[in-house]
Amino acid sequence: MDKLGEDGHFTLFAPTDEAFDNLPPGYFESIIENNPVITALAKYHLLNSVQCAEAIMIGTLYETEEGSSIEIGCDGNNITVNGIKIVSKKDIVTSNGVIHVINQVLIPDSAKDAIELMGKSQSSFKNFISEQGIVSALKPNLEYTFLAPPNEVLEAEMTSLDQRDLKLLLENHILNLKVTLSEMYTGQQLETLSGKFIRVFIYRTAVCLENTCMKRGSKEGKNGALHLVGSLIKTSDETVYQILKNKGEFSIFLSLMETAGLYDVLKEKGAHTIFAPTDEAFKNLTEEDIALLKSDLPFLRTLLLYHISDGIFVSAGLERGVTNMFKTLQGLNLQVKIVNNSVIVNSVDVPDNDLMATNGVVHVVKNVLYPASLPVGREDLRVLLQEADQEHRDKGGEIKSMCVSLV
Repeated sequence: MDKLGEDGHFTLFAPTDEAFDNLPPGYFESIIENNPVITALAKYHLLNSVQCAEAIMIGTLYETEEGSSIEIGCDGNNITVNGIKIVSKKDIVTSNGVIHVINQVLIPDSAKDAIELMGKSQSSFKNFISEQGIVSALKPNLEYTFLAPPNEVLEAEMTSLDQRDLKLLLENHILNLKVTLSEMYTGQQLETLSGKFIRVFIYRTAVCLENTCMKRGSKEGKNGALHLVGSLIKTSDETVYQILKNKGEFSIFLSLMETAGLYDVLKEKGAHTIFAPTDEAFKNLTEEDIALLKSDLPFLRTLLLYHISDGIFVSAGLERGVTNMFKTLQGLNLQVKIVNNSVIVNSVDVPDNDLMATNGVVHVVKNVLYPASLPVGREDLRVLLQEADQEHRDKGGEIKSMCVSLV
């Protein structure tokens, strides 16, 4: 605060001794040896401009020396700071500015515990991690990152979880280190309190963690960070193959993948997006038809690779209002968009999405994906695919909108 003795034009909001006495018990002692926090706290009370009482406009934001802003307004003859009447004496004029005496210490986010940065919309998460003993177990000398879902999302999940699963779910929303938005990158793996790792995916307009994406409102505190997420984070210990096998409704797709020699894509390490047709998608085909499909391995591989994209793409990361282009391993693009909060690929419905796997993500499709431009060398195979896709073709409709490539 050397600036207070220098030439300039400053406004200082000076807390009284009583204001410091009214700080939460133990707060001042917890920061007294933390020079960066003490400095941030002090600078949050200083403006690099003169703001006399009569010149203050209603609800105006001013940047402080700390870097963040405070809102200064007026309520009758009273000055308000961040919406609260705390100015007990105003307009003490000095040679380099003006002083307003306040009866409450102003605490910036950077001087608060990260858990205190949560607002009303994250109160359920804050309450649950306290009730589960997670907060009390956090070590005071370490930093953490909270990934807070909105109240309604967490509360909707509560009815189906026992206490053990609830605690695990909550721990998966707290990272063992402080990570700011600018420090995240695609492919990054972040360890949670539960010991599980969650992956970071950065798209054109979204930063996502596994199946969910961040909302505006990230903050940094003195011992960590807070990020707001749109839904609960779903981790997985299963590969794409295990998910499809355990679901029990993808036996034909798995059989075709095995015949085509593509099992490794489903089983081995990697990062793929799979649009997996259910057995229902093949309902118009007989066993003889399936055998015919398997008889031409080059074409079978071409068809199946059209259902797979390199990289992991989750529905929350899709741009709204446009058609997102996914380049497939076959080479052609899939056209994916959101319609009424549902995922559509090549105008085919996706009834279930974001099945997270250790080596990718699965989106379930109701039809075999077969574009007219996909090369088919044999007429019998072309007729076969048209039969498999007849129900979808009867619906008609094409995707007509601005396109955005995601790969």
